[in-house]
Amino acid sequence: MTATKVHTLLDEHGVSYETHTHTRAVSAQRLAAEEEVSGWHIAKPVMLAVGEGDQLVMAVIPGAANLDLGKASQVLGGNEVRLAREEEFVGRFPDCEAGAEPPFGSLYGIPVFLDEQLRAQERMICRDGSHTETITLSVADFVRVVQPEIADLSTGPA
Repeated sequence: MTATKVHTLLDEHGVSYETHTHTRAVSAQRLAAEEEVSGWHIAKPVMLAVGEGDQLVMAVIPGAANLDLGKASQVLGGNEVRLAREEEFVGRFPDCEAGAEPPFGSLYGIPVFLDEQLRAQERMICRDGSHTETITLSVADFVRVVQPEIADLSTGPA
């Protein structure tokens, strides 16, 4: 299952990207192994529930890093932040396999925050809505199209 909305968005913005099919990979580090790259080049979306209303937010961090909930809380105005449960967001990505959401949250009405460590990379690899397909594109193009807020969200290797 490919996230066709993502391809349409990239095509509309004239973004050059590559797609790749590989063996099923669920974890970000396994995806990095399949793609034969460092986990620092994998864009791993982490869904967060923010504040009393549990507003959904997408943090996009390197696959080799861990999300720092304390940093995320600071970035999000000191609100309480927790990892969202899959059932809270899976319906927002109808063209994607559960757990294989691409980092294009804005396409699905979800604000996106990009980690500084991933922003520093030249290229990134992300899921294409499935556990067997990826998209490779420049981080600069991702930032231009998605317009995420850039923030310090991660800590160390995963």
